[in-house]
Amino acid sequence: MAAAAVDSAMEVVPALAEEAAPEAAGLSCLVNLPGEVLEYILCSGALTAADIGRVSSTCRRLRELCQSSGKVWKEQFRVRWPSLMKHYSPTDYVNWLEEYKVRQKAGLEARKIVASFSKRFFSEHVPCNGFSDIENLEGPEIFFEDELVCILNMEGRKALTWKYYAKKILYYLRQQKILNNLKAFLQQPDDYESYLEGAIYIDQYCNPLSDISLKDIQAQIDSIVELVCKTLRGINSRHPSLAFKAGESSMIMEIELQSQVLDAMNYVLYDQLKFKGNRMDYYNALNLYMHQVLIRRTGIPISMSLLYLTIARQLGVPLEPVNFPSHFLLRWCQGAEGVRKKTHMELEPPGDSSLPLSPSSPLQRATLDIFDYIYIDAFGKGKQLTVKECEYLIGQHVTAALYGVVNVKKVLQRMVGNLLSLGKREGIDQSYQLLRDSLDLYLAMYPDQVQLLLLQARLYFHLGIWPEKSFCLVLKVLDILQHIQTLDPGQHGAVGYLVQHTLEHIERKKEEVGVEVKLRSHEKHRDVCYSIGLIMKHKRYGYNCVIYGWDPTCMMGHEWIRNMNVHSLPHGHHQPFYNVLVEDGSCRYAAQENLEYNVEPQEISHPDVGRYFSEFTGTHYIPNAELEIRYPEDLESVYETVQNIYSAKKEDVE
Repeated sequence: MAAAAVDSAMEVVPALAEEAAPEAAGLSCLVNLPGEVLEYILCSGALTAADIGRVSSTCRRLRELCQSSGKVWKEQFRVRWPSLMKHYSPTDYVNWLEEYKVRQKAGLEARKIVASFSKRFFSEHVPCNGFSDIENLEGPEIFFEDELVCILNMEGRKALTWKYYAKKILYYLRQQKILNNLKAFLQQPDDYESYLEGAIYIDQYCNPLSDISLKDIQAQIDSIVELVCKTLRGINSRHPSLAFKAGESSMIMEIELQSQVLDAMNYVLYDQLKFKGNRMDYYNALNLYMHQVLIRRTGIPISMSLLYLTIARQLGVPLEPVNFPSHFLLRWCQGAEGVRKKTHMELEPPGDSSLPLSPSSPLQRATLDIFDYIYIDAFGKGKQLTVKECEYLIGQHVTAALYGVVNVKKVLQRMVGNLLSLGKREGIDQSYQLLRDSLDLYLAMYPDQVQLLLLQARLYFHLGIWPEKSFCLVLKVLDILQHIQTLDPGQHGAVGYLVQHTLEHIERKKEEVGVEVKLRSHEKHRDVCYSIGLIMKHKRYGYNCVIYGWDPTCMMGHEWIRNMNVHSLPHGHHQPFYNVLVEDGSCRYAAQENLEYNVEPQEISHPDVGRYFSEFTGTHYIPNAELEIRYPEDLESVYETVQNIYSAKKEDVE
């Protein structure tokens, strides 16, 4: 009977939604249903938010069922934006109708801003306040971010330009939030030793579009701890670590009990879970990201050490980080029992083998030197080393100071320093994103590092003129240089050089007027054979690419032409050259004689595809509005080429 009532009522509701004044008989049939049935109908998903608004205006009973804080509007919100529900507590009072309105308004604002970015950021003249309208948005930032994620998750090969700029905006917003969190974290007192939390902030900043959280990482580590406890139970069923509760900071003082924990850890990590140091691909940034270390079960000494240290401390073993040169280590105090007897005997409860003491306590370390420790190489499967063996490991003698424990900030400094070194290794065709991110992180910790500020200024100057051609970045150089001059007037030579070239660049940009339009029908372009949007293949190197620009002859300088050996080509530099996005993520400038049609076209997985193209059709890319303005006759040529090349191929196959 209830099902029949629901079916009958479902036939009535659409009529109510479409008519402002429903028939009295239909309304009476609906409102006489039990409240649970009515609520079920209204939450069934058959009605839109506009429908609910109209239904609620028909009578008092329906208006009460559709109250703003009730289940009906909550379900409307949940169905429309399911990912946002995790931000609400079941016990909180929420005006769901108001939340719906605010979220919808934020979505419209987000789409308006994304739509404007292509026109603003495609050209070389980018306003310096490019992100200011985003920063000044009203309403919860999380709503704005959610709409950007919705754009990124749009299905199909369309809206590529929207996705490109939505990604850039989301990247910026999340990085700003993470950087603020990191700066607040760095203000914690020195005895705040959450090494994992700091490492997660670095991971999040370099991967802002990934879903990385301390909670999720800690949950994965907790699962490893459970495995260690299971193994430890087989070694010693009465081990005190087995009684530790989650979040407890107790420490085990007996060396033998600590040793049992480390033995169990080594078995689980290296034998059971197959964690290992990444010797084959050591210089890979993924080795420094904790979420990737857990996924790939490999890393470098510092990331493996932080994982090892976190697990050990949760199980009561007070390991400490050692900033050893060339190879990050952990140290394990072998004099702990003696120190405990000398300095903490009065604090120890009778019969208790653990104490809630900090491993970095000055009292605990007061009478110890470097020979009172065993050094652990987490990269080398938890191998335990003496002082001499540590020196053998790196092939040099080091002073006692380098065996000392370091605080969280020093550990993070070393992690970011590693990323900085990797960022400097990026090729000239890349966006230098890793270098930019690592510089931001390093300067967040040490804002007055003059040499790094100079490097950042040079980097922004380079990116301001090529390849991003961002006028905003060029002007940002002047702000950095002013800061450097304030910190160290002795840098006036380097600062003056960069200031001069930056100002010259600004003046050149002011002289440029309008957009250069290239017409294929023009006499000087008669030798141009290919068009923007075509998928090509390089005859010599075999890479796949898509054309996003062309010149009737090589427009690069004499030095580039000489270095690239262009004169050795049969047609030299007096032939059309093409700007292409390559599948490996690089941007190249290829001679016409080196390119040919790709008979099996495929999408080009280049991060900048969306900057120039709005859609991939399966055979070619369609330019977005900004690129089409610059090459207005190319799209018609592309259609002709596709018809001739790919249609003919299809007929041959048939």
